Amino acid sequence: MKDWFTIDKVDRDTYIVSEYRHWEETHCYLLNGTERSLLIDTGLGICNISEVIKKLTDNPVIAIATHIHWDHIGGHKYYPDFYAHEAELEWLNGGFPQPLEKIKEYVVDRCNLPDGYDVNTYEFFQGTPTKVLYGGEIIDIGGRSIEVLHTPGHAPGHMCFWEKEKGYLYTGDLVYKDTLTAWFPSTDPYAYLQSLEKVARLPVKQVFPAHHSLNIQPEIIIRMRDAFRQLKTNGQLHHGSGIFHYGDWSVWL
Repeated sequence: MKDWFTIDKVDRDTYIVSEYRHWEETHCYLLNGTERSLLIDTGLGICNISEVIKKLTDNPVIAIATHIHWDHIGGHKYYPDFYAHEAELEWLNGGFPQPLEKIKEYVVDRCNLPDGYDVNTYEFFQGTPTKVLYGGEIIDIGGRSIEVLHTPGHAPGHMCFWEKEKGYLYTGDLVYKDTLTAWFPSTDPYAYLQSLEKVARLPVKQVFPAHHSLNIQPEIIIRMRDAFRQLKTNGQLHHGSGIFHYGDWSVWL
């Protein structure tokens, strides 16, 4: 596990735990409150994220994934107290729309794997959440309140998390620099636009994406929304229309 995780400190009670040795450069976020901690996404599951989290908090930890994709729930097995959106409960019970062998290919793709790691030991996390979310809930961890935003598009139960007091928006796979994925059958390009409309209305001070560059400013949300609006106007906001490039980001439909 040595050198697998990179830790960045945002403020006294907020940490970023990143996996830069895989091409997706996945980021997880630890929010420490006075009573509990919230771990937004648990990463790839290649190494044990809980060993890192234990060094950053003594609180009981609630895990919450932005969505139930393999690269966001890999460490859920260490956190029996986890929340999930109602729209993706089936994926936690054997109904994920891709076979395990394909997911294993994603795990090892363009990855500097730890010595001795055997991808054949990989399992797609399955389980029953301690709380089912629908969007609109407020999660109080003691001195910090995080609002759940249902933001489908990339996935049917995708969620962003809005911390109004700090102006922090944790965007998962809705907003990041690089190629946004909206071509899988389980994606919904039109819903993606509606979700961008929703988060574009927030007074965001800092964006925390689930992948790639952390040098990302709130203005990108407006640019993405406007681009999706134009794709809709042009009749291109649908599966199979192609890949569209916008400088520091693109979208694959």
